[in-house]
Amino acid sequence: MTADSRTGEGLWRELTRQALARLVRTCGSTRFDLCEDAVQEALLHAQQRWPTQLPDDPLGWLTATARRRYADHARSDARRRHRETRAVSLHPPAPEAAQNDDSLLVLQLCCHPDLPRSGQVALTLRAVAGLSTAQIANVYQVPESTIAQRITRAKRRVSELGRPLPYPEHAEERVTAVLDVLYAMFTEAHHTTTGAPPRDADLVAEAIHLTRLLRRSLPESTEVAGLLALMLLSESRHPARVGPDGSLKPFDEQDRTLWDRELIDEGIELVEQVTPGAEPGPYLLQACIAALHAEASDLATTDWDEILVLYRILELVTDRGNPTITLNRIVAQAMVDGNDTALAQLDVLEAEHPRLPRLNAVRAHLLEQADRPEDAANAYRRAIAATVNLAERQHLGHRLRRLSGVNE
Repeated sequence: MTADSRTGEGLWRELTRQALARLVRTCGSTRFDLCEDAVQEALLHAQQRWPTQLPDDPLGWLTATARRRYADHARSDARRRHRETRAVSLHPPAPEAAQNDDSLLVLQLCCHPDLPRSGQVALTLRAVAGLSTAQIANVYQVPESTIAQRITRAKRRVSELGRPLPYPEHAEERVTAVLDVLYAMFTEAHHTTTGAPPRDADLVAEAIHLTRLLRRSLPESTEVAGLLALMLLSESRHPARVGPDGSLKPFDEQDRTLWDRELIDEGIELVEQVTPGAEPGPYLLQACIAALHAEASDLATTDWDEILVLYRILELVTDRGNPTITLNRIVAQAMVDGNDTALAQLDVLEAEHPRLPRLNAVRAHLLEQADRPEDAANAYRRAIAATVNLAERQHLGHRLRRLSGVNE
């Protein structure tokens, strides 16, 4: 298995990002919004022209078409008509850099330190990952109109800045933003929030691919290594997580012999390379937790005490600002201190974050384990109502029917 392979939708995302990077190089970041519009129009034209077979140089074709679209738009701007038209038609493109660098260029541009974090993330998920506004809104549980406004403001701000980028070096202040974006991309891909299927395989591969590029560019960063390890270890469970019929298999019911040992070995090796002496960052800590799960043969032999300690450190590192981390810590707490303790802590978390995704699903599972079937059934119903992913809804429905004694 190669977690870095990209086909179909993943290929389109790759071509789009590379064409955008080339156009920004030629035309400048001051017209980022116009560059992106031109690439999107070229992409639509390409999808009409290439119904069955790609041309010999699809990236060159897409870039050239985007340049023409850019020139068309620039000519319609009366105030800048002459300057922009000459910039596009008279200046040849700079020598094309390696595709790896172009990918990281777009990431750096979207994660400009003068943008607010919310704008960095929204713009990158839109321009680099190709997520729709609705998908991004679902990832962050905010209205779609809010995300649309963030993207619009971010594009405008990038155009206003017009500063050269540190290339190929990475400004330190951008690294955290880039990591957050890549993690959000992987999270959405691994657990889609907009219906079926349960995961976006192309987006998974794209997130891992970009993180590998970042790892090669920043080999000394323990957090980059931690994020890559976390992705690999999480992806290793996919063969056992989704059945042949597309149904989800919860962690406690997965056949661990189906886990991808190649990805596990690579992920654990990364963790072992960078952990000694490293300052515990959030991605490295999560990778350490994933490695403990990967090394155990089943739930009973898992080192839950160590996992609970790591989650507590993770909460401190993130200033308890991530309720999803707290939710995962409560799951580990149940394995160490029992369901009643975990349920009491879940009540506290729900009071602070009543709409937290997966909270009712976790509550239902803990109530079922505590032999409280009626309360568990009610929690399953609330979880189903709050879940938009079709495969997860079906899984929760299956558990509810099983709890109610309904044969399928």
